Amino acid sequence: MTATLLRTAADLHARARTGRRAVVMTMGALHEGHATLIRAARKIAGPDGEVVVTVFVNPLQFGAGEDLDRYPRTLDADVELAGKSGADAVFAPSVDEVYPGGEPQVRISAGPMGERLEGASRPGHFDGMLTVVAKLLHLTRPDVALYGQKDAQQLALIRRMVRDLNFGIEIVGVPTVREEDGLALSSRNRYLSPAERRTALALSQALFAGRDRHAAQEALRARAREVPASRARAEALSAIGESRAAADAHAVATTAGGPAAIRAAARLVLDEAARLDPPLRLDYLALVDPSDFTEIGDGFTGEAVLAVAARVGATRLIDNIPLTFGTFGDAS
Repeated sequence: MTATLLRTAADLHARARTGRRAVVMTMGALHEGHATLIRAARKIAGPDGEVVVTVFVNPLQFGAGEDLDRYPRTLDADVELAGKSGADAVFAPSVDEVYPGGEPQVRISAGPMGERLEGASRPGHFDGMLTVVAKLLHLTRPDVALYGQKDAQQLALIRRMVRDLNFGIEIVGVPTVREEDGLALSSRNRYLSPAERRTALALSQALFAGRDRHAAQEALRARAREVPASRARAEALSAIGESRAAADAHAVATTAGGPAAIRAAARLVLDEAARLDPPLRLDYLALVDPSDFTEIGDGFTGEAVLAVAARVGATRLIDNIPLTFGTFGDAS
């Protein structure tokens, strides 16, 4: 399948529309993670719908000292990959097309959620991101837009903007795509030297360590629920050789653990990576409620996000995994 390259909104609006239009927004330098988003969009749009991929490196998202000029631009390869993955069109507007009057004086504010984690590390980043997403949603006029869960805070803010401002567009999150060794796919991975890439694996390894600790806690709490703390029950369990399992389960259910233990398990991996050559320089490690990106505490139930950001050499990387609390099931 060959994707049509479009440079102006007028050209995009001139295309005939029949079914649903699904949009995938990118800053280019497409990789398998983007391809997964495009394939998901193709499935949602169906054979009668249309998939549009936007390629726009948004200057409003880059702060002082960040990599705007260094950010990879590979449009020809992007159009090819988009077409092979199922896109009908690639919309690659110029800065003047998106911001015809120069930098916009009126922008969308990300609010308190946009000041936490990534927002604290990159002031103004989410205001710029939401502003361009809003403009691109207006320019592309989709029925549904898809975003990767690797940028979990971005996805949460886009969902909040669309809901709060009544955009009337369905927002779909697509799970993070990883390489075989666990590293989350990112356009910035190409900046890493072989040694830096080995260090960067600590991000996903830390998340997996936290996930494993969470799974163990949830499993033992489930076991504790099945073993009431009564003398008669304890004697019965002892008779069939299960007293140790019951005791262990009750100990985990009633002693320190929870979110603090999950953070500690992940931080142990990151602390070890800080001693590597080259070292990992941690920006943040957080276990948050995805509705507002505040830290969760003991007794929390529901969906949470374990998120990390760090620098390896000159490259800043982010990653996260979702965890579910209080279901006594597997972490996913």
